[in-house]
Amino acid sequence: MKPIFFFGALLFLSCQTPVANQDNVSFASLDFQKLDTATFAGGCFWCVEASFEQIKGVEAAISGYSGGKASTAKYKLVSYGETKHAEAVQVFYDPQVIDFNTLLDIFFTAHDPTQVNRQGPDVGTQYRSAIFYHNEEQKRLSEEKFAELQPELGKPIATELTPYKAFYKAEEYHQDFEKKNPYQSYVLNVSKPKIDRVARKFSHLLKDEEK
Repeated sequence: MKPIFFFGALLFLSCQTPVANQDNVSFASLDFQKLDTATFAGGCFWCVEASFEQIKGVEAAISGYSGGKASTAKYKLVSYGETKHAEAVQVFYDPQVIDFNTLLDIFFTAHDPTQVNRQGPDVGTQYRSAIFYHNEEQKRLSEEKFAELQPELGKPIATELTPYKAFYKAEEYHQDFEKKNPYQSYVLNVSKPKIDRVARKFSHLLKDEEK
């Protein structure tokens, strides 16, 4: 299990008009009118965020919480597994460079979709596998991907397919956690193997600085 930390400020990201954290200089040049949004939950958000951030066309990946209320979207509360939140990652991507179907392939490579309410050492409903679809097209593509992958997995897919309602940005120390803490034990033993697995499979899609 990951340790519980103190929590900081949250940012609400709306489905219709995604809003970046204006205190984060990395968002200054993003044109959200040209980007699409996807929201995935696949266990620890540190792992999922870093898996997507290395991919071309992904302009930003933000760790946060989906599935519960704004009032309980705080790590100290979510960690007890009683807020209905899942640790999630909101992905802002350029559809001219990468499509949602490819993001699904990356998502299903970055975690085990057959595990129920857990991913490896992380146990609880907050670590469940989920796709929070933003429109009917994302729902359709997700359902098709389930049908495609199910015969290969040997176990039932546990990934929830849920309409997107809200995303609450996690505390700042969670953002880019893997990059900021490359030698932390959890990162080395749990996050890095997942991130590297994605990098190997999608090496042709890696950003230049990741190669």
